[in-house]
Amino acid sequence: MTDERGTQVQADRELCGLINGLAKQIEAHVRVRAATLGLTASQGVALRELTGPMTLRELAERMSCEPSNATFVADRLEEQGYLERHPHPGNRRAKQLVLTSAGAELRERLLDLLSKDSPLAPLSPEEQDALQHLLARAVVH
Repeated sequence: MTDERGTQVQADRELCGLINGLAKQIEAHVRVRAATLGLTASQGVALRELTGPMTLRELAERMSCEPSNATFVADRLEEQGYLERHPHPGNRRAKQLVLTSAGAELRERLLDLLSKDSPLAPLSPEEQDALQHLLARAVVH
């Protein structure tokens, strides 16, 4: 292996380690903040990602989980009165997940908590934008 290749392999490994470490910090941050509101980490992620009406499949993609896991989380949020299932306007076989007023209020409280002491807080808004742009380029869709 050439020195150049070895250097690139090491740089890739270090970058992957940093990204993994940041992901773990973000997961822990969500878990702790969600718990203060009586939610599981998965419920917190679901509420964070429910930016508007969406299907369970869309929610699962945003949560990076299997649809069956998103269904379980949505069922719990529905039982707690934070979420409702409505007919999908363009697909009669699908349902849309819609936050109730209590769910929307809880989501706002969660977003406020998540913004405090965020693992990304040390970065300026410009640095956060740059990181988002770079990561979006690196993620294969």
